[in-house]
Amino acid sequence: MLLYPSVDKLLERVNSRYSLIMLASKRAHQLDAGAKPLLDHYESPKTIGQALEEIAAGKIIIDPDETDQI
Repeated sequence: MLLYPSVDKLLERVNSRYSLIMLASKRAHQLDAGAKPLLDHYESPKTIGQALEEIAAGKIIIDPDETDQI
């Protein structure tokens, strides 16, 4: 169960749950591959939780220029 950060806080940063999942997944893969952490301290020991914490802190955003448009 996701307690921190709250889904409501995360959805203030990202416009949909789907986008949130995609962004967090991509960042978690980057962290697994050795990317530099963007926060000094994390509550979660897992990379997916760390990615969500970075999104909640506003350190990770979706780049509108990289999204596919139909």
